[in-house]
Amino acid sequence: MFSLGEADLAHFLLGLGLLLCFANLLGYFAERLAIPRVIGEVCGGLFLGPTFLGSFYPHAFHWLYLGFQGEDKLFGLIYQLGLILLMFTSGLKFQAKFKKDDGKIGIAIIIGSTIIPFIMGWLSTYVFDPTQFLGSENNIIALKIVIAISIAVTSIPVISKILSDLGIMHSRFARVVVGIAGVHDIILWVALSIASGIVSAHQGVNTGVVLKSLTVTFSFLLGCLFGVPWILKRINSKRVNFLFRASFVGYFLFIMVMLSDIASYLRIDVMFGALLAGIATKLTLPEHLFKRMEASVNEISFAFFIPLYFSIVGLELNLAKNFNVVFFVLYLLFATLVQSLVVYFTCRFIKIDKLTSANFAAAMNARGGPGIVLSTVAFSLGIINQNFFAILVMLALITSWMAGSWLRFILKKGKRLMPGDEDLTIIKPQEEVVLFPHKAC
Repeated sequence: MFSLGEADLAHFLLGLGLLLCFANLLGYFAERLAIPRVIGEVCGGLFLGPTFLGSFYPHAFHWLYLGFQGEDKLFGLIYQLGLILLMFTSGLKFQAKFKKDDGKIGIAIIIGSTIIPFIMGWLSTYVFDPTQFLGSENNIIALKIVIAISIAVTSIPVISKILSDLGIMHSRFARVVVGIAGVHDIILWVALSIASGIVSAHQGVNTGVVLKSLTVTFSFLLGCLFGVPWILKRINSKRVNFLFRASFVGYFLFIMVMLSDIASYLRIDVMFGALLAGIATKLTLPEHLFKRMEASVNEISFAFFIPLYFSIVGLELNLAKNFNVVFFVLYLLFATLVQSLVVYFTCRFIKIDKLTSANFAAAMNARGGPGIVLSTVAFSLGIINQNFFAILVMLALITSWMAGSWLRFILKKGKRLMPGDEDLTIIKPQEEVVLFPHKAC
């Protein structure tokens, strides 16, 4: 009863294989062109989806991805697994410790880049008509929360990948940015979980519903940040913990699945549970085991599930029909100016020099993965419609490209990212596998 017919399986694997191929190839070429890999991965889905293939060869698109009953659900499952693993790996990058001076910078930027942009995003809904972007749930409060988050959100996975590709992940600047982005994303995911709780309640928006959602969300957050690591540290080393002894990677993937499931039952977004599972894992394992576990999870996630997730996001977009170019350009300018100016002047207020302030402003404007996750979660919950889904995805992609381009420009000019990075050595990871390296003459 759980089997899939051989013909349908072959059909599904063909579509899946093409998506994986285009996602990895276009992601690779994007990196060669100094563009964040995620942009190429989404473009793989755009090429095979209704934007390109569906516009010019609609029968081929429908045959490939809607060829038999339930094929869309199979791709939906891969999509959800990729999203869960993306959030889990994002949690693994969480920085729990700051040096004293870096902590002061981080706290100032977190406060400035979260509160002010969130308020500006909320107030912007009084300038344009947000009802044009309402999803099937027709919940204006949840929509306003999503709009506010989209202005304030920053990307851990994408900014981390940009910094890694530039060879500066070991720099002081990178440590501060990744640490800020981690705390930043937790705060904004709390807001999204509240919006999810409001929509899931189906009781209309009132003070009781909001307070209940706040209480449940913060209780779950505190339990995952403090209670779960405390418990795991005490049971991991027990001889009767056969699951940990059998496979400690499988053990923490089990924790990821369980916390995601608990979040769903609490009417908190499932992906928030996956993010907190990653953070709890980081806070639980000793350094040597954590590095082994992270490497194992990253290997399969970033080679298979996460590229497929981003390519399926592209598969869902139809930029040929559901995209308001003029509104997108205005929204992009507004989001970029608000986040960049707030971060820049926050840094200047705490006596950081102009160049470092500009570098932080550029880095914090990258919305990347979380921006795309925000759009897909809000769309799946019925908070936003297809038009705004496309706008939020494109906003995440363009702002990530802008951030990477600025930091690459600064390094190319030989300028420092922040004090302490004057003699920074660029350490780039090997990105290509060379089967037969050329011998020196």
